[in-house]
Amino acid sequence: MCGIVGFYGPDDVVHDIVFGLTALQHRGQDAAGIATFNGNFHLHKGNGLINDVFKPKHVKKLKGNIGIGHARYTTQGSNDADLAQPFTTSYPFGLAMVHNGNVINFRDAAKRLHEKYHVLPKTSNDLELIMYTFASELRIKDLDHLSVVDIFDAVETTQELVKGAYATITMIAGHGLLAFNDPLGIRPLVLGRRDTPAGPVYAFASESTCFDYLGFEFIKNVGPGQAVFIDKNFQVHYKNPYNLPKAFCVFEHIYFAREDSTIHGRLVARERVRLGKMLGRKVLEAGLEPDMVIDVPSSGYFAASGLAEAIGVPYRRAMVKNNHMGRSFIVSSQAGREDIVKKKLNPIRAFVEGKKIAVVDDSIVRGTTSRRIVRILREAGAKEVYFISSAPPIVSPCIYGIDMAMSTDLIAANHTDEEICQFIGADRVIYQTLEDLQELFSEERGHGGSCFACFSGKYPTGDVSRYLRHIQEERESHRSKKDREEAKTSVSAKAPAATEH
Repeated sequence: MCGIVGFYGPDDVVHDIVFGLTALQHRGQDAAGIATFNGNFHLHKGNGLINDVFKPKHVKKLKGNIGIGHARYTTQGSNDADLAQPFTTSYPFGLAMVHNGNVINFRDAAKRLHEKYHVLPKTSNDLELIMYTFASELRIKDLDHLSVVDIFDAVETTQELVKGAYATITMIAGHGLLAFNDPLGIRPLVLGRRDTPAGPVYAFASESTCFDYLGFEFIKNVGPGQAVFIDKNFQVHYKNPYNLPKAFCVFEHIYFAREDSTIHGRLVARERVRLGKMLGRKVLEAGLEPDMVIDVPSSGYFAASGLAEAIGVPYRRAMVKNNHMGRSFIVSSQAGREDIVKKKLNPIRAFVEGKKIAVVDDSIVRGTTSRRIVRILREAGAKEVYFISSAPPIVSPCIYGIDMAMSTDLIAANHTDEEICQFIGADRVIYQTLEDLQELFSEERGHGGSCFACFSGKYPTGDVSRYLRHIQEERESHRSKKDREEAKTSVSAKAPAATEH
């Protein structure tokens, strides 16, 4: 899961890109990058947060009235700065691209590229595969008279060949700004516009909250399989979406998107309140009588407030978050996640001590973070702790861009609710039901269809067993390599120091 933006207007757009990425920082904390164009591409990227990567000296050099940006959250491969986006190519002419998502047929699509066009991606980054596939399809067009139809034809072929979840934004040198989604629309992408005295500025972004900060008017969501192209005369062209069911990632509403974003016409904050209210029935049916409801800041807040309202007990913000720490869910290692939880959450003892606490979190993934939260509430004197998950049990890994680990690491895939309760040290664990979640985000309620694969094991792209085996092999390989490196370091540390002569 990453954050992407693209801007095209009459004046330099770099400041809009930087501020837009800052509004999407919650979507990726590993790396960031920006590419602009003013006759030549200007590119800067690196590891770290937006404010760390882009200093005034870098911003000054990113000239151009068209540009794209990316905030990276690593799900595949390493955190090497070379894998930070955007990527650029001069083949067959200048392209720069960013994406959010995960390709699930990388090996097959890369093999086709090599056999048909003699092009081979240099890295394991999915974006490079999408970019070279699109570029290869453009190559067979009349490049001296490249039309909108040609561009959309290349998009459609790319969508047919590249399987998985992806939202992309591409600068086509001398032609304009292009955005397109995978055929199922699994990842979010929105289009906005801001009118200025010099002319309109168009923008694409992962979430609408980006537009609120920058004064853009929301125009539309980029739908499943849809492509939108803004040409050099600032005319907007649309390629009709695929006639397939939408499978938008429901975890965006539960956790990943910001509360102030509106996705497919539904305010994220309001949906989380509804999730909390639905949990109220389960809490009452379990016979629990908490003295108060609290949240795990900050993604659990709205669900907690909805639960408190539903069961008629006070809501209190009883854990204080250190906002200078990152989001624990998108930290790559378990040790790192637990360290962040320990450092970023501090319970207010005066609120918690001697009380029966219902603590609401967005989900329970591996269980170790939940266990740490229960422990710090116990240490603060809580009498009883009921752990409430606004998401159903996560039983299958996400293969579309969220690093949820393999099934062997997902606690709900291998343990009962009672075993999970014992493991995290709670007095009771309550989950949202999959049936209630599906009802809330059903087509009948105007949502148009969602992906529930991590809760149901049913993937909208069909049989993914081969891809899951590939991920497992890759992770075991990385794990073995890491173990070998640690063993080598340990041996080196124990070796006697060399004698100087």
